[in-house]
Amino acid sequence: MENFRKVRTSEEEMPLPFPDLPPDVVEMKVKEGSKIRNLMNFAMAQMELKGRRQIVFSGCGRAVTKTITCVEIMKRKLGGLHQVTKVRYKTVLEVWENQDPPPDGPAQNLTVHKNVPSICILLSRDPVDPNQTGYQPPEPRHEAGKDTSGSSAKGLKRPLLPPREELLPKKLQVQVSDSPRGSGT
Repeated sequence: MENFRKVRTSEEEMPLPFPDLPPDVVEMKVKEGSKIRNLMNFAMAQMELKGRRQIVFSGCGRAVTKTITCVEIMKRKLGGLHQVTKVRYKTVLEVWENQDPPPDGPAQNLTVHKNVPSICILLSRDPVDPNQTGYQPPEPRHEAGKDTSGSSAKGLKRPLLPPREELLPKKLQVQVSDSPRGSGT
């Protein structure tokens, strides 16, 4: 493969795996090179300023973790969102071109079909069917000043406890013997 370079990548287009979505639902297609800040600015504007009730985040391959990160950020910022997650495989087509073509013929191309993991996550302000696979209910809301989960009011950080004696690192004690190493005594 050292004589080949990738010239084109294309993904198989698949319909969203959620039935009964409104036709104007926003789909955030997360790519490996997408900036989370840009994705979140657009998605938050859609949900807060334009009053959208649902949004779908989708990503495949190396973009799956970035897709999940965006969803978790949105859930924490907006709160009260129902979530449905669908995992599937998507076919990605890669075209590779030979850098050293044979002198008597045209350049050779190699086409590779890859099945890569893909994720689609629906976030909805409105309740969705809780019996469908991949459903997660909204996280319970915390009342101002009250904290039922043990986390601080600012976020999910727990307060630090004072260190206990048995958990502090002990000094390493080294004993030096008087005998030479190779003597066998």
